[in-house]
Amino acid sequence: MARLEVNRSGEMEVFVRVVELGGFSPAARAACMTPSAVSKLIARLEGRLGARLLNRSTRQLQLTPEGCAFYERATRILADLEEAERVAGVGEQAVGRVRITTSASYFNHILAPVLPRFLALHPAVTLDIVQTDAVVDLLAERTDIAVRAGPMKSSSLVARKLGGTALTIVAAPCYLDHFGTPGSIADLERHNRLGFGYARAVDGWALRENGEIKRVPATGRVKASDGEGLRQLALAGVGLARLAAFTVREDIAAGRLVPILCDLDAGEKEDFHAVHIGQGGPLPSRVRTVLDFLTEHGKVS
Repeated sequence: MARLEVNRSGEMEVFVRVVELGGFSPAARAACMTPSAVSKLIARLEGRLGARLLNRSTRQLQLTPEGCAFYERATRILADLEEAERVAGVGEQAVGRVRITTSASYFNHILAPVLPRFLALHPAVTLDIVQTDAVVDLLAERTDIAVRAGPMKSSSLVARKLGGTALTIVAAPCYLDHFGTPGSIADLERHNRLGFGYARAVDGWALRENGEIKRVPATGRVKASDGEGLRQLALAGVGLARLAAFTVREDIAAGRLVPILCDLDAGEKEDFHAVHIGQGGPLPSRVRTVLDFLTEHGKVS
């Protein structure tokens, strides 16, 4: 009996669409198939692999551990195929949607100002931007790129460095007029030190006094979920905030915020990276185009 030919790349593409679009029906529409045909294709794929890839319920699909592993490998293989076609002269233009997660601070001060240029250069790319300081699961949230601040943990993610920024303690003139300007670490005890409402990899404000670096906790009466929120609180005169230099540079120049304790600055910097799933192999042209643009025009300093 002749062996039935299996279109493995076609199966992978449909499976990836099911995962990224969140269901059989949207994947079927994207692939010009019926939901029943997509369901049968996934069932055949699972049967051939001898493993369940998706847990199905009436409301949602959830990847199994085997499904997660297969999804990561499948996206790499499809990216390799796309790259092979690109090298051969096919599909050079970046086309499609790219989902990005980034902090509100990076979005407002770095990304938004350069987006018109990107959109003009790449009219076939659409961007879906989610602003959050939370570290999202790129696979679970179907995210292509995440811009993250702070030290990079060891993981399967690939990172491109976007530079680093100094951290500056600032306050509004109205706050300092009312509560005074601190001149030492001890003085900070009587000030409202605004902080983040979630655990950070590096916590506290690093200050150097008498040759020793100390970490001062931000234990004020108000916390916020992102740096841009802290900036707005500082501008309103709520308290002191330690913020990325690129987010307050214009405020300081305009006199809206005043840098304090500069002589005690320990020189700590915060690095920024654009991260994505994969091991450094070829990427879809739509994702690679955004990463290349961020590396050139989305630098932090």
